[in-house]
Amino acid sequence: MAWGDWEQAKQDAATRMRLNQLPPDARGPAVDADLVVHDRVLGSLGDMARDLREAVSRDGDHARAATAEAASELAADGLGMGGAMRAVHDAWATKLATLKDACAHISNHLDYSRSAHAKDEQKIVADFSVSRVWNAIK
Repeated sequence: MAWGDWEQAKQDAATRMRLNQLPPDARGPAVDADLVVHDRVLGSLGDMARDLREAVSRDGDHARAATAEAASELAADGLGMGGAMRAVHDAWATKLATLKDACAHISNHLDYSRSAHAKDEQKIVADFSVSRVWNAIK
């Protein structure tokens, strides 16, 4: 890449990139740039992730068991496809475990976020209360 091409690429990227801010023309009363966290939404999402994990665990296990049984029967019948079906079973079991772990991680993280947000909120309220008392004393 020539130097001029590099400079042009940097300039093009700078015009498309927006980091941690709204463009100046987007500011105004109609635009709310604050991050808002609603406890009930986090709780609902956490419940959905937990329900998904349970459903994946329950329903995914049927396929795991079926492929294991098919692999055993095919191998017992002397068919080479039994080994291939065993590979499908092993891959399915690995992917199923990964998906279940991901759902559990999401659910746990949302539960943690709710708890941390509640503690932060309590600290902010306490700090404001102390500040009000201190200002009243002065």
